[in-house]
Amino acid sequence: MFKRAASKLYNWVAVMIVLGALLGHFYPAIAVKMQPAADGFINLIKMLIPPVIMCSVVLGIAGSGSIKKAGRVGGKAILYFEIVSTLALVIGLVMANVFGPGRGFHADPSKLDPKLVANYVTQAQHLTITDHLLKMIPKTLFSAFTEGDILQVLLISVLMGFSLAALPDKVKDPVIAMLDNLSKMFFGVMKQILYLAPLGAGAAIAYTIGKFGLKSLIPMAQLIFLFYATCAVFIFVVLGLIARLAGFNIFKVVSYIKSELLLVMATSSSESALIPLMDKMEKLGLSKSIVGLVIPTGYSFNLDGTNIYMTLASLFIAQALGIELTLGQQLGILVVAMITSKGAAGVTGSGFITLAATLAVVPTIPVAGMALILGIDKFMSEARAITNHIGNCIAAVVMASWEKELDWDKFHATLGGKAEAALPVGEVPVLANEME
Repeated sequence: MFKRAASKLYNWVAVMIVLGALLGHFYPAIAVKMQPAADGFINLIKMLIPPVIMCSVVLGIAGSGSIKKAGRVGGKAILYFEIVSTLALVIGLVMANVFGPGRGFHADPSKLDPKLVANYVTQAQHLTITDHLLKMIPKTLFSAFTEGDILQVLLISVLMGFSLAALPDKVKDPVIAMLDNLSKMFFGVMKQILYLAPLGAGAAIAYTIGKFGLKSLIPMAQLIFLFYATCAVFIFVVLGLIARLAGFNIFKVVSYIKSELLLVMATSSSESALIPLMDKMEKLGLSKSIVGLVIPTGYSFNLDGTNIYMTLASLFIAQALGIELTLGQQLGILVVAMITSKGAAGVTGSGFITLAATLAVVPTIPVAGMALILGIDKFMSEARAITNHIGNCIAAVVMASWEKELDWDKFHATLGGKAEAALPVGEVPVLANEME
């Protein structure tokens, strides 16, 4: 029994998270020195993300059978992302209005120090609407890969994929074979890196608690609790309903990706588990082309947790400063957030930077108000990352189901359960496996 438990990577990750939390709480001075180990692990993973996305997207388009099919899948995925992301933004607004976490806070705007958030505001300037669109275009073919910008890597990969798909088979097939072999090599490298996951996860948690301390949560406990509760409602009600309509059980899917969720929680980054998630989705029965197209795209266009955070945090700051926003102003925040959120992927502290970008174009709320939540943002980033991760996982299964590119027998066998009866409103699929 013990031997079997010890063979599971997620058990070691869980143990190291607990040990890291204890180290951070009782020996904070030592814990903060663990940051290089945490950063090193995340950087090891991030170095693989651009080449893996390129191989996956190009293979997904070129291997889909036709340019028309690839375009159809991409279009459906973007439409799905926009609808679900908008729901996330709306839920954040509704929860903030109903529970009013900032009401009664009575913060004095004149006492806020704008220097505390100056660095985030500077970075956010590159995420404003106009700059954001230009940011998608890389300076050179290789700069997107060296800088690790997911949006730019996606753009290059999509262009390469459609170009490759249009070539004759005698030219296309050798390139596809080469990319397929490269993809397998990169996934092999990732499996080696994941042996360091317990160390990286433990170090990340130790640093966070050692740096900020659990006491920093107390003044903002209501906001933190509301944010976590809102994310849970979104996952198990909104995404749960989507899964139910598709014919599968979201609880089984979440259980299937528990290894990745632990990694995401510890590192506060959904990117840390992007490559393992793609591997698991293929093992679950989703076609390689669907996984290659949907999941990388989702990491730029389907950031549900970040969207909830932006509307909820925006209204919290306004309420705390005594600013009453009209329905029109709140809808304005929603529209701006729909655009600025697309630049969040691949940016350290992305949720906070994207919030700064949103508030920068909503003059009613002073950007300096972000100083109110600066101390607790790190503790909210875990929920953002987990929600983003689960959202992309569900999206991939739903898209595979719509396109009839899901092996349901393999899906249910991997998840270890019977198929759910899909509701009359539509057809769709299911998930599973274990990170060994």
